[in-house]
Amino acid sequence: MRTPPWLTVLDDTIAACIAHHRSDLAGKLERRRAQLLDAKLRVPVVGELNQGKSQLVNALVNAQVCPVGDDVTTTAPTFVEHAETPVAAIVRDEPTGGRRAIGPAGAEPARVPVPFDKLSTALTTRRTDMHGEVGIPRELLAGGLVLVDTPGLGGLGSARTASTFAALSAADAVLVITDATAELCASEIELVRKVVAICPTVTVVLTKIDIVPRWRRVAERNRARLAAAGLDVKLVPVSATVRLAAARTGDRALNEESGFADLVRTLRQDVLGKADVLASRCTAAMTAMVTQQLLTPVREELAEARGGSLGAAHVQYRAAQSRLDELRKRSSRWQTMLGDEVTDLISDIEYDLRERTRTIVRFAEEYFETADPAKTWDEFAEWLRECLVDTAETNFSWLVERFQWVSEKIARQVALEERIPDASAEEDLLEHIGDLRPPRVEKFTVGQQLFVGLRGSYGGLLMFGLATTLAGLPLINPISLGAGAAFGAKSVWDERGSRLKRRQATARTAAQRYVDDFFLSYSKESRDTARLIQRRLRDHFTSVVEKVQSGIAERATQAKRAAEADLADRRRRSQELALELDRLAQLHRRIEALAAPSGPRGLTA
Repeated sequence: MRTPPWLTVLDDTIAACIAHHRSDLAGKLERRRAQLLDAKLRVPVVGELNQGKSQLVNALVNAQVCPVGDDVTTTAPTFVEHAETPVAAIVRDEPTGGRRAIGPAGAEPARVPVPFDKLSTALTTRRTDMHGEVGIPRELLAGGLVLVDTPGLGGLGSARTASTFAALSAADAVLVITDATAELCASEIELVRKVVAICPTVTVVLTKIDIVPRWRRVAERNRARLAAAGLDVKLVPVSATVRLAAARTGDRALNEESGFADLVRTLRQDVLGKADVLASRCTAAMTAMVTQQLLTPVREELAEARGGSLGAAHVQYRAAQSRLDELRKRSSRWQTMLGDEVTDLISDIEYDLRERTRTIVRFAEEYFETADPAKTWDEFAEWLRECLVDTAETNFSWLVERFQWVSEKIARQVALEERIPDASAEEDLLEHIGDLRPPRVEKFTVGQQLFVGLRGSYGGLLMFGLATTLAGLPLINPISLGAGAAFGAKSVWDERGSRLKRRQATARTAAQRYVDDFFLSYSKESRDTARLIQRRLRDHFTSVVEKVQSGIAERATQAKRAAEADLADRRRRSQELALELDRLAQLHRRIEALAAPSGPRGLTA
């Protein structure tokens, strides 16, 4: 018996995969080879959610083999094939995604027979690592046709989508389902394109025409959209509801009206009647993708090998020389950068310190607008000391963080090693905060209050006494005595307020002097610390740059010695890759010849 051309091409492609150490691709092709040699012809029914895929399969075999309903969604594939008596089973999928063939019950541990009428219920589970198998005596299936009801495509990367595309990889032909309620959308056009790339024999089935009066216009527009997208596929309009009604009544005219007669003829003539043509097309599609995966790295490696007369080692040598030159240029740049950054940093740190201390002074002035230093000085002094400690710590932390940032910036500038020197510095912050002595508080004694009161009351007594004498009263009378008492109390009250204002002014002056002393002491220490860290960074980066330059120079010398040997190896490898590329190109031309149409295209007509 003569070996079919597609089998020879498939075997040669498997051998090429093994030669290129692509056992994954070889395994896929070997599994596909076994499926193509099988007498069964697998036809997956695919499409987006709620397009009527399961109902289409049921209508084709005139049996309720796939779950359907408003609230029912197919979550696992169902394989429907011929059997002398109805049989059904739930099968756990292989780790590779393969499918076990239907066999006697109990032949394999993962196979669970179920009653034929219970399979639909069993397949509504959310598990995706299993599938259903149905055997049913039907003339359409007797020739080896296997219909595969697949889960609706619910987004790339989902488990359902993965199981659907796993079924496509083993397909001999594919039915892509879309309903007549809307024209083909962009996602469906893209789906057809992907399916054709995997399995060239494709038919688009337009379902639910019974509920869309203008389905013929939808069908024509869908054909136009497919043609515009460059997809030469056949479109068959059908109604599963009408088909099942015709099957129940035996009405041949109604069956023709459902469109299933055309679909069944298509399956008989273009699938069952052209098994060898389908095998050639499937082989061409799969081997073309595989050889392309083999050709791409070979072309890239050959292009790299022919990239020039200089070898990789010589390229490394030139790169090292270029880097040495760049490091020399950057040496002056980073030193200038360090000086500029430190100048800006000192200015920013001093401004920050001045702003924080001015805020403290303003708060102290506002505080002593109302507070009495004689009563609240101790509490205020503790608060002022804590504020200065917090200011010193915050300012110093910012100084360290800015220097760390400068270190990383310089390291990126000169492309040094990842290790960055520690920019911290030891400093006793409390030594800049002296003791805050309380201001001198002038006491207002009882004697002083009595004297001020008498002085004020005398004036009031005299003034009102003289005024009342005009009315015929004596100098000392109840009115003049009351006025004297009021004037005395007012004099004591005013004296107390005046003394409070003097105490508050003295406290504000003392607080401001205390903060100014802190600012002078700490700002001097902060500038000295910045200069110290600057010198530390300068010495560190200078030593590291010298070490890096020395290492690059040594590597450049080693690379130069290896340049000639590398050039010889690249020339030898180029010759080998050119020969291998030619072999793969010849295999690809054989695949293209295999994929060339010969006669009617059947499902893809």
